[in-house]
Amino acid sequence: MKPIVTTQDALAPLPRLLVEPIVRAALLEDLGRAGDITTDAVIPTEAWLRGTIDAREPGVVAGVDVGLLAFTLIDPAVTVVIDRPDGSRVNPGETVLRVEGPARSILSAERVALNLLCRLSGIATATAALVDAVRSHGHARIVCTRKTTPGLRALEKHAVRAGGGANHRFGLDDAVLIKDNHIAIAGGVRAALERARAAVGHLVKIEIEVDTLDQLDEALEVGADAVLLDNMNPDTLSEAVRRVNKRAITEASGRITVATAPAIAATGVDLISTGWITHSAPILDMGLDVA
Repeated sequence: MKPIVTTQDALAPLPRLLVEPIVRAALLEDLGRAGDITTDAVIPTEAWLRGTIDAREPGVVAGVDVGLLAFTLIDPAVTVVIDRPDGSRVNPGETVLRVEGPARSILSAERVALNLLCRLSGIATATAALVDAVRSHGHARIVCTRKTTPGLRALEKHAVRAGGGANHRFGLDDAVLIKDNHIAIAGGVRAALERARAAVGHLVKIEIEVDTLDQLDEALEVGADAVLLDNMNPDTLSEAVRRVNKRAITEASGRITVATAPAIAATGVDLISTGWITHSAPILDMGLDVA
């Protein structure tokens, strides 16, 4: 049966050049100075293993290429077949990956593969829950933030896309986002925006965080490309969207949950950003079952 995928189109995997150093570092951390001494002591060299990585609970899959790479970096003789690509919804007992090869190699790679696969699938699952919650309440897209695990940002932001969300900035260098501390030190909304506009190139977008409607009016006068409407209630957000009137991208942020997201989306904002889908999402439990 063809898997149900959360994204409209197949999600292209991240380039191996980006992923391999992360997986390689995780394997080196686990193997330590002497390798898998348990497996080497217990499992005969010639032992062969055929198994599956199966979901233990319902959710959305992400990181299958990362899991595959963990096995094949340990031993190219291991073969991996992907049954559920990134973005697939799975139920308990359904197979995500099938692995076959030398038992020692598969057992040595198992934990790293599962750590990354479960972590990324948990992010995709959390994202999908928010996407589902706002689907019939406006046009808002769910976007992530820079609140990611150090070293895993590319993978975690990819997992957000697998869950049907979109990405905010990848780093400090791909857009200007003027936050409250920038405003306080720069001397106000107008001063911060004018300084930013004078300093960056014409292709760089400028977003500014505003806490009040007065700050919003000032940001619109200067000409921000996007406004981050921080911790505003739905009534205030609705008024903010009315005042913006499509002159800038509107983004709502601040303690967004599955319960509060529908009302926020109904205000007409373009984006809803949240950090918890990357920094606090629970894993999606999976396990390796030997055939």
